[in-house]
Amino acid sequence: MLGWALTFLIIGIVAALFGLSGIAGAATNIAWILFVVGLILALFFFISGRRPPP
Repeated sequence: MLGWALTFLIIGIVAALFGLSGIAGAATNIAWILFVVGLILALFFFISGRRPPP
């Protein structure tokens, strides 16, 4: 998930360098959403952990 966020962030930066503000804005918004979802999932899996079977 965080890899995809980084990919969209790079796409947004490259698009901004070429002056494509619409694509850059959309790509950075997608990157932000994926980053937040990735952090939430990472925290959830860290807190839940792996428990031995009963």
